[in-house]
Amino acid sequence: MKLLILGGTVFLGRHFVEAALDRHYDVTLFNRGKSGNDLYPDVEKLVGDRDGGLDVLRGRTWDAVIDTSGYVPRLVGDSARLLADATEHYTFISSISVYSDFSAETITEDAPTQQLEDERVEEVSGATYGGLKVLCERAAEAAMPGRVLNARAGLIVGMYDSVNRFPYWVNRIAKGGEVLVPDSPDCPVQLINARDIAEWSLDMAASKSAGTFNVTGPNYRLTLGELFETIKDVTASDATFVWVSEEFLLENEVSPFEEIPLWLPKANQGVMNTDVRKAIDAGLTFRSLADTTRATYEWLQASGAHRDNQPRKVGDLEIRSGLTPDREADLLAKWRAQSAN
Repeated sequence: MKLLILGGTVFLGRHFVEAALDRHYDVTLFNRGKSGNDLYPDVEKLVGDRDGGLDVLRGRTWDAVIDTSGYVPRLVGDSARLLADATEHYTFISSISVYSDFSAETITEDAPTQQLEDERVEEVSGATYGGLKVLCERAAEAAMPGRVLNARAGLIVGMYDSVNRFPYWVNRIAKGGEVLVPDSPDCPVQLINARDIAEWSLDMAASKSAGTFNVTGPNYRLTLGELFETIKDVTASDATFVWVSEEFLLENEVSPFEEIPLWLPKANQGVMNTDVRKAIDAGLTFRSLADTTRATYEWLQASGAHRDNQPRKVGDLEIRSGLTPDREADLLAKWRAQSAN
């Protein structure tokens, strides 16, 4: 299969490239050439810009396109319209952040989605990210009706992670000692290995399957307690978990999902109960949590990634994932003092 990947050098895009190459697909990458230029030397690379610099794509054809780098609907629409006659299938990597009500017990694909007050906005922020992804889905579908796969991804984890949400916990728990962890070991959590999304999406592209799917995991109810114990076991850590209450975290202005990755207040935990039966019925499978943790830990050790715990960019959105050591120590001291009274 001839495959065009929009992106391909960062996190999920890299997993798509490697999964496609393992299948002996003919892969072409299109991006700005600003990162990962030394990756995949035998893969064709087309350099351009989604904002007015698509001409290098003209006159070419591919069996399928994978869009891992779409955040602004105008730009997704431009790409999809240009490629409408150049490909049979378009996969858009969306997000479960598109939904508007995270208090629901479970979230299915037909749940209400976010609507921006001003649909012309193009600044990607925490307030606009989900709404923009909704409009990106619509822009792709308008350009290629019936030929678009919208993969609404949950928390993506694994090697090459550029955001540091899951790696924060792997690094922090591996370090050992007292680890501040949020709320309750029974809190639900969902995540999916990037390679699992890539493999499933390529299968769907090969069969020209279209539609909208929630794509996260696992295929059972996973809790924070089970997740942290798995990381502790895989990293052979001596960590001790200090479970602090939601009320304490909110009172101390700890930002959910950013300073403490994977944690959301109870009012928003529906996002961690996303229904993925439709994708499973369409062939989605999952690597084990232990295997995902082990691969991530080995990559972190080899690469030194995220040791600085600095903010990362996702599109135009700046994300800081995880507590700094000083912030964690301060919160632990306050928690002990409060618990002693």
